[in-house]
Amino acid sequence: MTISRDAVLEWLKAFAVAIETQKDYLTQLDSEIGDADHGANMTRGLKACVEALPSVADKDIGSVFKAVGMKLISTVGGASGPLYGTLFLQMATTSNGKLELSLAEWVATLEAGINGVLTRGRANLGDKTMIDALSPALVALKTAAANGASLSEALRLSAEACAAGRDATIPLVAKKGRASYLGERSAGHQDPGATSSAIMLQTIAEVWGKA
Repeated sequence: MTISRDAVLEWLKAFAVAIETQKDYLTQLDSEIGDADHGANMTRGLKACVEALPSVADKDIGSVFKAVGMKLISTVGGASGPLYGTLFLQMATTSNGKLELSLAEWVATLEAGINGVLTRGRANLGDKTMIDALSPALVALKTAAANGASLSEALRLSAEACAAGRDATIPLVAKKGRASYLGERSAGHQDPGATSSAIMLQTIAEVWGKA
């Protein structure tokens, strides 16, 4: 079972819908420890990405990811634009020229994206950022693939680990971004970036898992 270009396009549309559906929730989370704009920013950026998809719908997966990354950087404000943009731009480097991805290729692609975010954001595990959700997701994906899991099973386990990582940000004290200005007061609040990352991995599991 592989991930086709059409499945990638379908997922991006589903991701945009899911973020828009959760826009107010993301805004509420961000209002507690940030600028209260994460929901609106991500909704606007992904809407622009979906509108740009027809121009790359006949191209390879790497070209799709590159177009999405560039659009996110140019349309999403705050820290989210550069971080999510970097995620997609780096994922494009490993999927360049490919019209479908195997599970092993998706592992390598997601890892490249997350490494890009780590470099760009200079965040570590435990800093209360999207990395706290994405890193466990990658570990779960790698483990599932190594154990011979099916694509759908590996994606499900990855999404579950991402959600657990999201929840684990609640007691953490923020070390990065605007939330870090609050110091100890940032504890007790769920990180918005980790939350949108969990939405991303959940929609991947839902769309690609049925392929």
